[in-house]
Amino acid sequence: MTPDDRWLGAVWPFVRGQLPPAPAQVLEVGCGTLGGFVPALLDDGYQAVGVDPEAPEGPDYRRIEFERYEPPQPVQCVVASLSLHHVAELDEVLDRLQDLLAPGGVLVVVEWAWERFDEATAGWCFARLAPPPPGEEPGWLHRHQERWAASGQPWEGYLRAWATEEGLHPGEAIVRGLDARFDRRRYAEGPYLFAALANTSEVEEQAAIDTGLIQAGGIRYAAVRA
Repeated sequence: MTPDDRWLGAVWPFVRGQLPPAPAQVLEVGCGTLGGFVPALLDDGYQAVGVDPEAPEGPDYRRIEFERYEPPQPVQCVVASLSLHHVAELDEVLDRLQDLLAPGGVLVVVEWAWERFDEATAGWCFARLAPPPPGEEPGWLHRHQERWAASGQPWEGYLRAWATEEGLHPGEAIVRGLDARFDRRRYAEGPYLFAALANTSEVEEQAAIDTGLIQAGGIRYAAVRA
C-alpha cells in the first residue's frame, strides 16, 4: 500500500461523515493521479466528479485546473483534500469554492498546516523513516531530511525558505479564509504524517501529539454555504 493509499483510507471516514445524503453531486478539487475519493463516492451512490490537471482518464474526471473548471450548475458538496495550501491565489480559489456550492451546500476540507512542522516534529518523523524500496524515488520526508542536512540551516529557517519557494499557504490562513466565507460546522487538528512513515499508525501519531512530543499538522474542516 502506498502512502497515498494509506492517507485516502484513513481520511475517508471523516469525509464520508460530512457528506449530504446520496445521490448528491460532489465535486472533488485536486483529486490527484489516484482519483482521490471519487471511486469511493461513486461506490456510495454519489454523482462525483474529480478535477485535477493530473486526474485519471475517464468520464468521472476533468483534467483541468480548478480555477478554469465550469460545472453545468452549482453542486451540493465540494471536497478539497490537500489541495488548498499550494494554490497560487488562495482568496481567488476560496471565492470560487463559494461560487460553485449551492446554497446550503457542504464543504469538506482536509489540509496540512506546514507552519506546525517544527524541528521536534521533523525529528520524530525522520527517526521513523525506512529506506525507500530499491528503484523507487525517496518520499517527501526523505527529501526534506536530505535537503535540510545539505542546507546547513537551522530547521525553522530551512522550512520557511522552502515554504516561500513553493508558495505554500499556512494552515491558519486557509482556515481564516474559509471562516470568512462559510458557516463552520466542524474543525479538528490531528495526525498528518503517519502515511509516509514506516510502522507508524495514525493512532501512534495522535498519541505523540497528545503527549506534546510533536505538533498536530492535520486539519479537518467542514462547513456549509449560507
